[in-house]
Amino acid sequence: MFFTLKKIAGGLLLPLPLLLLTMAVGLLLLWFSRWQKSGKIIISVGWALLLALSLQPIADGLLRPLENRYPTRNQADNIDYIVVLGGGYTWNPAWAPSSNLIGNSLPRVTEGVRQWRMHPGAKMIFTGGAAQRNPVSNAQVAATVAASLGVPQADIILLDQPRDTDDEARAVKQRVGERPFLLVTSANHMPRAMAFFHHQGLSPLAAPANQMAIASPLNGWEKALPSPLWLSHSERAVYEGLGSLWQRINGKQAAGSGADGKPAP
Repeated sequence: MFFTLKKIAGGLLLPLPLLLLTMAVGLLLLWFSRWQKSGKIIISVGWALLLALSLQPIADGLLRPLENRYPTRNQADNIDYIVVLGGGYTWNPAWAPSSNLIGNSLPRVTEGVRQWRMHPGAKMIFTGGAAQRNPVSNAQVAATVAASLGVPQADIILLDQPRDTDDEARAVKQRVGERPFLLVTSANHMPRAMAFFHHQGLSPLAAPANQMAIASPLNGWEKALPSPLWLSHSERAVYEGLGSLWQRINGKQAAGSGADGKPAP
């Protein structure tokens, strides 16, 4: 129950639902109260914020600091496991396997497979429990996609009980112990994920995937026009900010770790 309430509360605090609720309050004031000026101000502020968060320079400016904390990993290391954290998914056996991985999940799996090819002999660990009323777990769907990309079943391990990153860190600790491993998750999620794993006394090597904040040149109109794509980038930045705040409140960072989840020097 608490997990569900946490997800609902967090979802309502994301930019689109929060700003729509804000503007709805303004509309109610305009239509059903004498607070006409207040209603106009609330609607105007909500509209301006929604516009700003839908512009590429602002959205990617919010997201880029998170994604730049850990660089893409291209070197081979002496590691035993590659841990790929779960993300959004569904399950329709009539679809191509990769179509069942939603949003950030597919880039995580493909980066995990790329790392597996660079590290012969390593085992891939996929995490993530089943969503409500879904007969297949997140970990199972991700493993199915990895197998379709050439990873043999003998190199795949499922941890299909964890429901969030905190649970995933505990489950991985029980499975790998002190052995070295790569941690694969979205670049914007990596600082928070590393903090959870450091809190468990683990020292993963970060292998970020799914970088989204664009630094390469764009057409002028792509920067000037609002887009749901850029709004989704702002959403990720806000989501991770809220997650980090909750993490600090719960004391889930390793002792002495910084805001980026890295142990302090």
